[in-house]
Amino acid sequence: MRDLIWQLTLQLAADDVGVTAIEYGLIAGLIAVAIITAITLVGTDLSGLFTGIAGDVAAATPAA
Repeated sequence: MRDLIWQLTLQLAADDVGVTAIEYGLIAGLIAVAIITAITLVGTDLSGLFTGIAGDVAAATPAA
């Protein structure tokens, strides 16, 4: 019985499938954070750009 438990413990220690899944999960999480950060920055820049364009268009149109 003791040998069986020892053998199962060694098998479990040699199994790296779970470690690989955790690594892929961490990589996917970091990529998601990078994408969210990029979209947030671009969204802020686009908002400023469109606000400026709207102000220019409003200034260029004659008052009614």
